[in-house]
Parts: sequence; C-alpha cells; structure tokens
Amino acid sequence: MAGDDFDPGLLSESQQEALGTYTAVTNQEPSAAIPLLERSQWNVQIAIAKFFDGEAPDPLEEARASLASSPAPPTTSSRQETLMNGFSRSPGPSNRTRLDPAPRIVPQPENQNVYRAPFILTLFLTPFRLLYQILSGPLRFFAYLFPFLPRMLSGLAGSRAQPRRQRDTSGRRPLNSRDTAARFAREFEEEYGQHDLHFFADGYAQAYDMAKKDLKFLLVVLISPEHDDTSTFVRSTLLSPEVANYVNDPQNKIIVWAGSVQDSEAYQVSTALNCSKFPFSAVVAHNPQDSSTSMSTIARISGPIPPSAFVPRLRSAISAHSATLERARASRTEQQATRNLREEQNSAYERSLAQDRERARQRREEEEARSRAAQEEKAMAIAEEQAVRNHEQWKKWRAQNILPEPSTSGEGVTRISIRLTSGERIVRRFRAESEMEELYAFVECYDDIISGAAVFVKTPEPSGYTHAYRFRLVSPMPRMVYGPAKGDSIGNRIGRSGNLLVESIDDEDDI
Repeated sequence: MAGDDFDPGLLSESQQEALGTYTAVTNQEPSAAIPLLERSQWNVQIAIAKFFDGEAPDPLEEARASLASSPAPPTTSSRQETLMNGFSRSPGPSNRTRLDPAPRIVPQPENQNVYRAPFILTLFLTPFRLLYQILSGPLRFFAYLFPFLPRMLSGLAGSRAQPRRQRDTSGRRPLNSRDTAARFAREFEEEYGQHDLHFFADGYAQAYDMAKKDLKFLLVVLISPEHDDTSTFVRSTLLSPEVANYVNDPQNKIIVWAGSVQDSEAYQVSTALNCSKFPFSAVVAHNPQDSSTSMSTIARISGPIPPSAFVPRLRSAISAHSATLERARASRTEQQATRNLREEQNSAYERSLAQDRERARQRREEEEARSRAAQEEKAMAIAEEQAVRNHEQWKKWRAQNILPEPSTSGEGVTRISIRLTSGERIVRRFRAESEMEELYAFVECYDDIISGAAVFVKTPEPSGYTHAYRFRLVSPMPRMVYGPAKGDSIGNRIGRSGNLLVESIDDEDDI
C-alpha cells in the first residue's frame, strides 16, 4: 500500500480522510505520506508534528525488529501477540478526543454587582450604622492626632494572624473591556519595554467574535504578575523574535489577546479555558465539526517553556486545524458568492421588472390618452352635429315666429336697409317697438324666409339650446355697433330709418 502504485480504494474512509487532511497541510505526495501516516497509526496530528519537527526513532519498530532478529521463547510469542494487540488498539482518527468548547466571556465589572440586604436586616442594622457614623468622626480626629497608632495596631494584628491571600491584592479599579485592554498594554510596555507583538485592543468577547467571523486563530495569553516565572516567560519566550515573527505572519491569521488575571475579565477567561498553571496560552478557533458557530480550544500551553518548544506547539496545532478552517473559508466564500450572485440576479430581475412595469404604465397611459382623445373627438363631433341640428331647428322655429312686415310707413315703423355679407342689399320695414333681437333674427333666418321652407312644417323650439349670433349689425357713418341686447327697441336705437352692414364675428372678437 505504501508503494508508488498504491490503490486509494484499499484505504478505509477514515484513512482517506486522514490522508487528505495531511496532504492539504504538508503538500506532500500521497506515496510519501502513507508510510509516515502508517508509522503514526494514522493520527494526523502526530504525523504533521513529525513532518515539521522531525521524526524520532519509533520504539515500536525497534521492538519489532529486535523481536524478529532474536529467537522467541514460548512465552515470548504470547507476549509479542499481547504487545501487538495492545498497539493495534491505539486510537485512530475515528477515536480522536473531542475538542473542548471555548465559551464566549462577557465580563461584568465588580462595581456593577449590587447586593441589597433584606428590609428586616437593614432595619436591624440601622442603629449600628448610626452609632458608627457618630463614632467615626472622633476616631478619625484621634487618628489624625496620633498617626502612629493605626500602623502599630495593624502591625500587631498582622503578626498574630496570617494574611489571607486575595485574588486581587493591588486594588485595581474595574474598567470596561476596551479600557482594561488599554491598561494592560500600557502596563505591559512599561514593565517589559517596546515589543513587536500586536495585542488586540479590546475585550476577549470582541476578539472571540472577530476570530469567529474572519475564521482566524485566537491566541489567548494569560499571565499572573504574582507568579515567579512570568517575567522569564515574557522576556525569553513571548517577546522572542521567533514567537513574534510567527504570530505576526499574516499567513498564519492569528489574533493575539492577552490579559492579567488581576483583572476580572482575564480571570473569568482563565476559568473558562480550564487554566491550571501560569503563564498560560491557548489557541481558540472555529470548529465546524460541532456546529456552524462553535469555537473550540485546539491547544493549551501551560507553564514557562522556551521558544524552541512554544513555536512548534503553536505551529503543530495551527497546521492541524488549518485545513478545517480552509474548508470553512472556502465554504463561506462559496456561500457568499452564491449569495452575491443571487442578490445580483434579484437586483437585475427587480430592475427588469421595474422597466417592464414602467413600459407597461407608459403604454397604458398612451392607450388611455388615445382612448380619451378618441372619445373627446367623438363627443365633439356629436356635439357639433347636435349644434348644427339645433341651429337649423332654431332657424326654422325662429323664422316661423318673425313678425310680419308692416304695410305702410309712418308712426311706429322703421325702415332699414341691410347689406348682407354676400353683398346683397335688403330693404324692409320693422315695427319701432320691436326689440333689436327681432332684426338679428330676420338677418339670421333670411334664407329660410326667402325659400319658404319654414312655412310648410311647424317646427318646435329646440330644448336646452341657446342661440348665439355670429354676426353684428353696424352703421357705417358714423360707425356704431347695434347689439341684440334685450330691452333695446329698434326705434330707440336706429330711429325712423337706418343703413346697416352685416359683419361676421370671429372667435376672438367680442359682440
């Protein structure tokens, strides 16, 4: 199986998965990777560590070789069989230990924890509180006069009783996450000088969320100033060029968050990550095998260790988990590309739909405008036809009701000469008391009167029709317009005789 002509189908499903993970991390050929995986009992993490750190002599192979070269006693065969069976039951990829979950810690400052005593207890302690307030003033004044007494009393009390160790003995003021990170960075720089590490400038929860969102590794460093090995670890290991170069390498995608356990947040993080010894370092990363949002602790480094051991352990843990994160990044990139493509398709569909709606609206408005124009044109034609019929009917009706011409001239008779627009001149007598509208009606109905058409058929007046004369009567010298106003008689306006001209009226002219 380990030769150049190996058949992948001979490998089990777990072995094929281990081979794919190993080759993805090391870029080694499968023909060279399978022997190393076999020597590592198909444990991917052990094989990767051997690849990067070098492979030590295998005690199992040495034992097998020594057993094969020496004659085996009767009891040795059973012992060898037991030894082989024992090693054959070593955990493989299917029995790997489950990674511990890394919880998200959102600290609450200690000054926000408000404890209210019960009302009965408060009422019971009220006299003692008043007595303390009364006596505290004289006692402070007495301590001011004799300042050596408090120090003497505290020294006597300290020599008789062992001081109880507190978690926070420095009296540090609780701050929010961002201010706590800034204070730690300032104190760290004051204690150890300038350095090349880039600490995350916010709380653990924010670094945790960024590592989950960007699929990066979160390196958590917890130190205790009270520990004797803290200074040595920081100066020789944490601030060494090897560690700084590896952590700051962008290809490794590492976020560094550090804190002091004297602060509440760092103390809660140490408890959540099961810290048992300081200084403590842990690598937290996304674990898609549990769920799409889970974060797990993939490595723990406790105690002071040199850079030659610190960096390989970091490299081993990160290399073993890099393939998982790469697959998660590829899946997330594919999902994001699919989401972007879907959004672009939806946007293009919405734009196309909006354009289609706009074109449909324009076509509908154009059709409605054409329909309205056609209806208005039809209505105007009908109205014009009706107006023409009403005008003709009115002319026949009015011609039948024109007063007959008086027989002789004299009192109460006005003789008028009318020149029509056609050039024809008419001379007729009208009653002087008749209104000027009678004269206009005669001119309007002159053709029907001459033809005699209005005499044969009795025509009623058209209902709802108001006639408007489209001409005016004008006297030439001097020019004067005689309108068809009601109440004006012919005799009063024109007199006994007159000479009038008929002028057509345009739409812009006034009567």
